[in-house]
Amino acid sequence: MNADIALGSPLYASLPGDIGVSFEFFPPKTEKMAETLWSSVETLAPLRPDFVSVTYGAGGSTRERTHAAVERIIRETGIPAAAHLTCVDAARDEIDGIARAYWDIGVRHIVALRGDMAEPGAAYAPHPDGYANAADLVAGLKKIAPFEISVGAYPEKHPDSADEAADLDNLKRKIDAGATRAITQFFFEPDCFFRFRDKAAAAGIDAEIVPGIMPVMSFASVQRMSGLCGTAIPHWMETLFDGLDDRPAARQLVSATVAAELCRRLYAGDVRNFHFYTLNRAELSYAICHLLGRRPAGETA
Repeated sequence: MNADIALGSPLYASLPGDIGVSFEFFPPKTEKMAETLWSSVETLAPLRPDFVSVTYGAGGSTRERTHAAVERIIRETGIPAAAHLTCVDAARDEIDGIARAYWDIGVRHIVALRGDMAEPGAAYAPHPDGYANAADLVAGLKKIAPFEISVGAYPEKHPDSADEAADLDNLKRKIDAGATRAITQFFFEPDCFFRFRDKAAAAGIDAEIVPGIMPVMSFASVQRMSGLCGTAIPHWMETLFDGLDDRPAARQLVSATVAAELCRRLYAGDVRNFHFYTLNRAELSYAICHLLGRRPAGETA
C-alpha cells in the first residue's frame, strides 16, 4: 500500500493490519492498581503484541514491583515481557545481578535507559561504581547474556543534551554498543518523527526507530510530562481538548481520534511498528490498534 492510497482511503477501512505493536505499563503501587494493570494486560493480549514492557521508577524506586509484574506477565500470558533497567543509584554488580535474575525468569528483552534521579529535577549523576550512561549499560548487558535491547530516542532532543547533534551521537553510541532498536519519547506531529528518522539515518544510525505513542488520558498530565521531557504540544491539540476536563467520555473519543490519526499518517510514511504508552489503561490503545487493522486472531480488518 503506497502513501497516496493510505492517505486517500475512507477513514481506516483499507488498512490491512500489517503492523507490529508493543505496550508499555508501569508497576502498580496498590492492590487496586494491580487489578487495573492486569485487566489492561488481559485486554491487550489478544492483539498479540510483539512485547510488553514494564517501567522502572526514578532512581530505581520500583525495582521489586517491576520484577513482580514482569514475572507474572511471562508466567501467566506467555507474552514476551521486557523489563526496564536504568543506571541510577546502583553499582555495576547490583545492576548485573538484576539482569541475571531477569534472564533466569525468562526475560530476554531489556529496555536500557540512563534513568532519572529520584529527586525530581535533580541533575543526573552516575553512581561512582555504576554504569556511566545508557550506552555503557547496553555494553554491560551484552556481556551478561544475549539480550534483545531497546533504548530511548528523543525526536525533540533530550533535555540534557547540548544540541541535536550531541543527542544523535549519544543514540548512535547506544546502537553501536549493541542495542536492537530505539523507541522514541512521545510526540504529536508526524513530521517531527520523520525529520528525526531522516537525521538519524544521515548520522549513520541504521537500527529501527519505533515511534512511541501517548494517547491523552488527561491533557493536564500530558502538559506536565511534556514540560519535563521537552515535547512540544501543538496549539491545535490544546484547542481540541479545551473544555473536556469534566467530560471524560468525550475526552477519550477525542484522544483516540488524535492518536489514531497520528498513527495513520506515520503508517503512510512507512512506519510499521508502534509502541503505546498505555498508562495502564487499555481502552485507548485497543481502539487505536482496531482502527489500524490490528485485531485479535480470527477477526479481519
